[in-house]
Amino acid sequence: MEKKQGIKERSFEFAVRVIKFVQKLPKNFVCQKIGGQLLDAATSIGANVEEATGGFSKRDFTYKMGVSLKEARESNYWLRLIKVSELAKGDELDQLLNESEELRKILTSIVKTSKGQ
Repeated sequence: MEKKQGIKERSFEFAVRVIKFVQKLPKNFVCQKIGGQLLDAATSIGANVEEATGGFSKRDFTYKMGVSLKEARESNYWLRLIKVSELAKGDELDQLLNESEELRKILTSIVKTSKGQ
C-alpha cells in the first residue's frame, strides 16, 4: 500500500522536479526569464510550507499557507505559459501542470480549514 504524501513532501518534490525541468529549457532570453519566474514561484511553495509548519501561531500558519497557495497558482501560470507558447512540450510538462493544480487544491483546502471556513 502506497503511503500518501503530505504537503511538505509533495511541495519539496515539486520544487526538485521544476528545478530539473527548468535546467532543460533552451538557453535563450525568453526561456531564461520565464524559467526564472517559474523557479522562484515553485521553490517558494515548499519554503513557505516549511515556515508555516514552524510558525508560532495559527494566524502565522494560515498566512504562510496562503502565500504557498499564491505561489502554486503562479507556478501553474508559468507552466501554462510555457506550454501554450511551445517553449517546451511533453509528459514532464503535463505532469508538472497537473501537480501544480493538485498542490493548489490541497493548499486551498488547508487555508480554508485553518480559517474555519
